[in-house]
Amino acid sequence: MARGHARPVRRARRMLGQGAREVTAGAGATVTRRPAATLRGYSMARNLWYKPQVADPDRDPVEVPTALLRVTYGGLIVLALCAAALSGGCGADNRAGVARGKELFETCVPCHGKNGGGSLALRVPAIAGLPDWYLEASLEKYMKDIRGAHPDDLDGHRMRPMARTLYRPGDVQSVAGYVSSMPKPGVEDEPGAGGDPVAGRAHYEGVCVACHGPAGEGNKDMGSPPLTGQADWYLVAQILKFKHGMRGAHPEDITGAQMAAMAAVLPDTAAVRDVAAYIRTLPR
Repeated sequence: MARGHARPVRRARRMLGQGAREVTAGAGATVTRRPAATLRGYSMARNLWYKPQVADPDRDPVEVPTALLRVTYGGLIVLALCAAALSGGCGADNRAGVARGKELFETCVPCHGKNGGGSLALRVPAIAGLPDWYLEASLEKYMKDIRGAHPDDLDGHRMRPMARTLYRPGDVQSVAGYVSSMPKPGVEDEPGAGGDPVAGRAHYEGVCVACHGPAGEGNKDMGSPPLTGQADWYLVAQILKFKHGMRGAHPEDITGAQMAAMAAVLPDTAAVRDVAAYIRTLPR
């Protein structure tokens, strides 16, 4: 293994020791047990990091950005897992509530940022201020491979091991409650994303308004999240995932299936961009 790739893997191995515990296994022998979520996270981190072909100058240049993203995401996963260990994510603290959620949120900071505002560069959405019921549902879907398991969903592959660090009772509710209590941040739209908000309004009122509301406020009873205050590039990416079967295809994803059917009504990517452009004109 190249030295540049071995180093982060060694860090991940050291991190595994945090949160490990020894238990008696008969005749005085001891066995070290580590939380399953930590082991899964390490495996994911290693698979993402160990990509020697990234530095291969003969590699097809079209494929390099995706490979580089894998390296970046792998590093962020290692950092987040370390944060989980240090914040008690692998310990025996069974507290629940917003205070506990604030500690658990440290696992999310490497990608989503301290203010929960996301990152255009990392293609990570803003999550601060979203309803707790939606955050809980999303985390549960990631944990159960209902969301983010499609082979082409690189963002989902990054998120699934992070959700699985919230394996103790009350963890999901705690972090969702804390993130929901955070003020909605400003978000960074993608320069030159385009989209016609006038045309987008017609699509929105014909396709989206029944579930997400006329002001994009969402509807808890229908499992539809608010759309205002989210970056245009994220809106476009998620609608296209629904449209092309990367989201909403799992048989247990009822709300996702509803959204996939609506996304299919939009004729093309230009219409998707128009809808996102219109949503960005709605008051937060």
